Amino acid sequence: MPVTDPIADMLTRIRNANAARKEEVEVPFSKLKWEIAKILKEEGYIKACFWNSKGKKKAPIKLYLKYGPNRESVLHGLERVSKPGIRRYGSVTDIPRVLNGMGISIISTSRGLLTDKHCRMQNVGGEILCNIW
Repeated sequence: MPVTDPIADMLTRIRNANAARKEEVEVPFSKLKWEIAKILKEEGYIKACFWNSKGKKKAPIKLYLKYGPNRESVLHGLERVSKPGIRRYGSVTDIPRVLNGMGISIISTSRGLLTDKHCRMQNVGGEILCNIW
């Protein structure tokens, strides 16, 4: 069955696996989802992300979730901002601060996918894809 919003599907899979305290979750591959996964890894919200293109053409992305010492979740919330029906764009001054800087926004810019902090440093705006805290 085709998915109308693949980014929301990815965030929902991560949210559900996190709530069930799973160690890993598989997400169907796309370049955009791979870039989001790499940002989540760089920002410390997940342990690792792997994608093996050998053999199968559309191998899934494996995300390994991160938990604290007492199995408390590192990810507390994932929220899709720009949806297929209502796109949300923002200039560099309109980019929101998630939890006053404790979370991140992922923004699709002309320079690729960037976090809100990198957008402010590079002085670019774009489509606000999601907020993570």
